[in-house]
Amino acid sequence: MTAYIIRRLFWYPLLLLAVTTITLALGLYGPGDPAQVYLGKHSDPETVARIRQEWGLDQPFHIQLFHYIGDVLQGDFHESLVKFPGQKVSDLILKRLPVTVQLNALALVLGVLLGVPLGIVAAVKHNRGLDYLISFGVIGAIAVPVFAITPFLQWILARELPLWTAQNLGVKIGLPVGGWDGLLSASAILPAMVLSPGYIAVFARQTRAGMVEALGQDFIRTAQAKGLRERLVVGRHAFRNALIPLVTIFGLALGGLVGGAIITETIFGIPGLGLLAYEALNARDYPIILGVTLMVAAAYITVNLMVDIAYRFIDPRIRYQ
Repeated sequence: MTAYIIRRLFWYPLLLLAVTTITLALGLYGPGDPAQVYLGKHSDPETVARIRQEWGLDQPFHIQLFHYIGDVLQGDFHESLVKFPGQKVSDLILKRLPVTVQLNALALVLGVLLGVPLGIVAAVKHNRGLDYLISFGVIGAIAVPVFAITPFLQWILARELPLWTAQNLGVKIGLPVGGWDGLLSASAILPAMVLSPGYIAVFARQTRAGMVEALGQDFIRTAQAKGLRERLVVGRHAFRNALIPLVTIFGLALGGLVGGAIITETIFGIPGLGLLAYEALNARDYPIILGVTLMVAAAYITVNLMVDIAYRFIDPRIRYQ
C-alpha cells in the first residue's frame, strides 16, 4: 500500500504539468487575444503589440511555460491581466473558493441524504411500483439541464410565491433570485435546489444498481435463510458491498466542490470560482484561467488518491500492487 501511494504521489506533479501545458497552449493558440480584449475592438495594432510585449505574450510558448511553472513553484500565480488588472490570482481564488465550496457542499450533502435512501428503497422494491417511480424521477433529474430548471424555479419561488402569499396571507414570502449572503441565508436555497437534483439522481442511481446486484448474491440469501431481520440484511450486508461505487461518485463530487458550478453561479450571480472562471474566459484572462484550472486539477487528483486509499478500508480484499 505504501509503495502504491508513493507511485501515485510521483505522478502528481507530472499530471499537473500536463494540465498546465494543455491549458496554456489552448489559451495562447485558441481564439481571442487578451491584449485585444483589454484595449477594445478599435485599438491600433501597434498598441496591441506593445501590450502583448509588456505582458510577455509575444514570447515563445516554451519560455512562457517555463517562466509560469517557475513562478508557481514559488507560490506566484501571476496577476490578472484583463478582468481584475493588478490583482493577484491567488487572492482572487482564495476569496472566491469558500463560496463555491459552501454551495457545492450543501448540494452534495442533500444529494447523499436523499439519493442514497431513495436508491436503497428502489433496490428493495425492485421491479415494483415504487422502484419505477424513483427511477423515473432519477432519469428526469438527470435529463433536465440546470439552465432550463433555474428560470422556472426563479419564476415560481421568487415571483409567484411572494404574490400568492401577499394576496392570501398578507405576508410577502419569497426567495432571492441572485447574490450570496452566506450558507445559512435564504440566498443559498434556490442555488442548492438547482444543484442538488443532479447529485440526488447520481447517488440514487448508483445505490440502486449496487444494491440490486448485492441483494442477488448467495451470501444475502444465506443471511435471509438464517432468519436475520430484513433491515440488518439490507443495511449491514448488502449496503456495505454497494459502497465502493458510491465512494467513487462521492470522491468525484468532492473534487467538484473546488471546481464550482459555472452555470449556476453565473445565473445567480454568486461570487464563486465558477463565476470567476466564466468571467476570465470571456476576458481571455489567462492567468486566472490557469490558476483555477490548476486548483481544480489538484483537487481531483488528491481526492482520487484518497478514494483509492478508502477502498482498502471498505473492502480488505482489495490489494494494490
